[in-house]
Amino acid sequence: MPYVDGFVCAVPVDNRQKYIDHAAQAAAKFKELGALKVVECWGDDVPEGKVTSFRMAVKQEESEAAVFSWIVWPSKEARDVAWKQMMEDPEMAEMGKDMPFDGKRMIYGGFQTIVDV
Repeated sequence: MPYVDGFVCAVPVDNRQKYIDHAAQAAAKFKELGALKVVECWGDDVPEGKVTSFRMAVKQEESEAAVFSWIVWPSKEARDVAWKQMMEDPEMAEMGKDMPFDGKRMIYGGFQTIVDV
């Protein structure tokens, strides 16, 4: 079964196009390194929670939108190799210098696929 990396972050609404450009560049690198699919989603119906929510998880401010993203890899092993290569890639390091969002508020994790229909 495929392995999935998932991400949620808050992006300033004014940085939408900058984020799209950044995400497209990163997606091309992920695909080059073996990702099967990269999906980026801009929140437009993300409710405020009372106990927890996407907004609360990333401390979203009024001038921001939640972004929900995932990368599908053929396996955890393929993902681990790709992430190591990305961390050593000068192009990725350069991209990291000018992030269109606050990376400290991004949540992410790797997930084993258990149902895929």
